This record gives sequence, C-alpha cells and structure tokens, in this order.
Amino acid sequence: MSPGGPPSYDPANPLIVQADRSILVEVDNPRYAAARDALAPFAELEKSPEHIHTYRVTNLSMWNAAAAGITAEQMLDVLKKYTKFPLPANLAADFEEVVSRYGRIRLEKYEGERLQIICGDVPLLEELIRQPSVKTLLAERIDNKRFAVEAKNRGVLKLALIKVGYPAEDIAGYVEGQKLAVELRTVARSGLPFHIRDYQRESADVFFASGDARGGSGVIVLPCGAGKTIVGITAMALVKRSTLVLTTSITAVKQWHREILDKTDLTDEQVAEYTGDTKNFGEVTLATYQIVTYRPDRDEDFPHFKIFEERDWGLIIYDEVHLLPAPVFRVTAQIQARRRLGLTATLVREDGREGDVFSLIGPKKYDVPWRELEAKGWIASASCTEIRIALREDKRMEYAVAEWRDKYRLASENPAKDDVIAQLLNQYGEQRVLIIGQYLKQLRQISKRFDIPLITGQTGSKEREELYNKFRTGELRHLVLSKVGNFAIDLPDANVLIQVSGTFGSRQEEAQRLGRILRPKSNGDTAHFYTLVTRDTRELDFAHHRQMFLTEQGYSYAIADEGNVMDVINGLCKPEEVDVAEAGQSRSRLSVLEREATSD
Repeated sequence: MSPGGPPSYDPANPLIVQADRSILVEVDNPRYAAARDALAPFAELEKSPEHIHTYRVTNLSMWNAAAAGITAEQMLDVLKKYTKFPLPANLAADFEEVVSRYGRIRLEKYEGERLQIICGDVPLLEELIRQPSVKTLLAERIDNKRFAVEAKNRGVLKLALIKVGYPAEDIAGYVEGQKLAVELRTVARSGLPFHIRDYQRESADVFFASGDARGGSGVIVLPCGAGKTIVGITAMALVKRSTLVLTTSITAVKQWHREILDKTDLTDEQVAEYTGDTKNFGEVTLATYQIVTYRPDRDEDFPHFKIFEERDWGLIIYDEVHLLPAPVFRVTAQIQARRRLGLTATLVREDGREGDVFSLIGPKKYDVPWRELEAKGWIASASCTEIRIALREDKRMEYAVAEWRDKYRLASENPAKDDVIAQLLNQYGEQRVLIIGQYLKQLRQISKRFDIPLITGQTGSKEREELYNKFRTGELRHLVLSKVGNFAIDLPDANVLIQVSGTFGSRQEEAQRLGRILRPKSNGDTAHFYTLVTRDTRELDFAHHRQMFLTEQGYSYAIADEGNVMDVINGLCKPEEVDVAEAGQSRSRLSVLEREATSD
C-alpha cells in the first residue's frame, strides 16, 4: 500500500493470489467474469470445481503474454485489481524476472544464410553456452556478445533455449518465397457480400506486422465457428506469396478450397490438393497432416516431406495447430525461414508440447474470449448440459470385474445412453442434430437403431461430402459422426450436438466438438451441447477434466439426471448441483488416469 493511498486489494474481490503463482478464483463473486477474462491472457486454468477455480501463472503463459506485448507490470496490475489480500512479496520480482527472459536472446541475420545469436548480458551468454544442448548448436564466436548459427539449426536452437528457460526472440526474417498475386473479393463468387470481421482483420494484421521481421510467425487463437479459415486467407492476401496449407482431413482441404475460390480472385488452376486421393502442386497447395506423415514402414523416412521443398513457399499455414503431429515438428524445425501461421481454438495439447509450438510455429499473437464473440453475435450462444446415466443392471457386474484399463470404454458404451438419445431426438427432431462419439461399435448401434447415416474415417470422401451437403441443404437433419467430426466440418446450421463418448479427458476435443455448433444461426437460436456420462464410473472422472475447457471460455454447464432430462430442458425443474469434490479433478490426476487407460 502506498503511503496515504488506498490499498491495492479489496476483500470483496474474487482472487486469492498465492506465492507459488497459483490463483484461487471465487466463481460466485460478482466480479468473477471480469477477473477471469483479465487473467486469461497470462494464466492457465488447472482445476474447476463448482465454487473455487484454480489458475496458475506458468513461465510459458507469461512468455506468450510477453510476446503479445503484455508487460509484467500489467499482469501484476490485474492481480492487484482483483485480489482480496495483499499480493505475496515475491511475485513482483518473480514476474519481472520471468518476463524479462523473453527476448534477452535474439536471433538475427548475420552473413549470407547464416544467423547470429545476440545477448547483451555477457555473463548470461557465458552461462548459456555451457549448456550442452545449446553449445552443440553454435558455430564460431563473433565477439563477446555474439555467436554465429547455421541456418539449419535455427529451430532446434530455439527449442533448446526455451528448455533452459530463455526463449529467443527470432527477428532473423524470412525468405520471401514465390510471388502470388491474390486479392480478397468484396462480393464472393457465391454472390453474397464478403466483409472481413474486425477481429479477423486485426488478427491477420498482428501476424503480418506490415511485413516486419517481428511478424510472420505465430499462433492465432479463435473459437471454432469464428472463421479461422478467413483469417488464414486474409494473411495469404497480406503476404502475397505462394502458400502451403496443412490441415486435418480431406474434408478440411475441400473446405479451404471452397473458401479460397469463393473469397479471393485465385482460379481453380492456382489452387491444388495434395492428399491421399490426389497429389498436385499449385501456387496454393492444400495438404493433410495424414499424407505428410505417412510412411510405408516405421523404419523408413517420410516420403511426402518433399512437399515442404517442392515450391518456394512464402507462407505455411498450420490449421488446428494444437493437433500438429510430432513428425511435422521435426520438419518445421528445418524450415524456420518460411513465414508460419498457426490457427487453433485452444493452445492445449494433450502431449504437453505447447513449448514446441511456441518455439517452432511462434508465440500466441492474438486471442479473443469465446464469450466476447458470442456477445457480439459472431458465434452462437450455447447451453451446455451433462446428463448422468446409470450403468444398466446387466452391465454392472461386467464393469465391476473388468480390467482397470477397460472400464472407461465399458462406461462410455453404456447401452442406456441410447434411451436418452431417443428423448433428445424426440425433443429436437426437426433441428440439425449431430451425434458424435469415440467408439465405432457404439456409433454403428446408434446409427442402426435411429436410422441415421454414420460417417467414419472409412467413409469415402465422395460419400462423406454427399452426406454433408444433404445436411447443409436440410434434406438430412441428423448425422452420426466418429472422431472425423471433431475437425473442420462446415455445417453452419448444426445447432444440437450429443456427445456419447470421447477421448478420455481431452480438453482440446471438447473445444472442437462444441465448435461444431457455434456458427451463428440465422434465426438467433441458442446451440445445445449435451454430454452423456455414466454415473459412478471412470467416465465421470474424465468428463470433469474435459469440462475445464468450458469453464476457461466462460460457459457454465448444467447437470441433469437421465430421469428428468426433459424437465430440465423445458425448465420445469432445476438441474442438479455439481459436486465440488467430484468436479475438482486436477490435471495431474487425469494424466495418471489417461496413462493407466491406454497402457497394456
């Protein structure tokens, strides 16, 4: 507290800030929403029971914030504004120290294609060059503040530096790449007016940075349904260089292809697809992660890595960058001279490689809360409901004696879920409903019982597109989807999603699935997201972890029992209270559960 001034805390505030950088947040506090949104740029949610949420400020979360221009002082100001009690004495120095580490090492051009690392703090540089992981990547010493670096080591050096706690600011610039004359349309080929939304334009501008070396690499975080494809196309029009787009599936490739032709003046001859079905190259080439990482045998090289050198790319776009396969990290480390744009709805990676994304694709450059876009009408409002279902009596003994690793699947495939699906389909029969799950046996049973077409990874691309088109036109109102439905399917009128099973505690999957129904509805209707979970089983543990994503984005979720689903939906009774002890599963606990579930 400054002499004679007001204290920088208020007992009515929602935050309790602790010396270990954990932050407890009172959910029922009137200032909760404002505090949550202010924390989001530099803190990560760890636990989300009903009344008290736990956030943690990590080194990586601070470096992402620092790369976006947020200072340690601004982070501390947020904590001071919303804290109940005085901040721990160590935090100011701690934040200043960690944030100051970003950019103390710089990568710049040197001579020819070679680079140099520069560090004005000579003792720090001496300390770092004695780290074996760093030392082996340096060439000759230029002077007491600089070392030469071979261009091929640009990516792996950045990885090594972030692992020793000093992320480099890479301002070595980029090769320009082959020129591409491309302009955005004001009237799309479809005949509809085309206007770039303010946040789409702003995020693309932040990435490009007027062509400066401080731009050109980074990640844009936007909700599913907010038009990340348009951001990528806008960036393409700013860079005006040949572009390689990597995405998750053939369906996503087709969607990018349609959008590029519809929204730009490029011709069909200029846009090519490189997939399992066809392997062509164009000034803009669209490829899948699957084809890039394909190899006939585990001991062989990846034959399609040649795509990265096939043309003089000026921009590489990584769609759904949180799903970037490990082999693509390897090749990305080798192509640091190309501009790189990552697009995602969440930076959460289930393999913990967020630091690799930071180093090799770039730091987070732009992020906007989902609820903020919902308030402006850019994405649909959504209600989220978890429906808890008892394990059928004839399945209880099978579950009780099952091996620990098999219990999750048995709970997920609970046949009693089918009866709840029947109630929901009866309620939303005339609306556009997606039923999505993890296990093919379960999905085939649902498809057969309710006579709804099923799309899986084995469904041919032609049949898949036909079914999607029928859904878009309204000829088909219900679809059953496997995990292929998690990614980049363009079904703007889908407004009800029933999740019958999922990939353990995956928050990234929860983000993708909610995003399937968040395209704004022409009639302004609310989207409905239902998760069916078996009571008193391992599935409930994982469900709580998945729902942390909803909490991070400001969504609340109701808990309904299978016996009163319709009453809850129709507002005739209140949903159950979320049990605090049940809901407070930590990230580490879920990691243990996932390892057990997938182990042999």
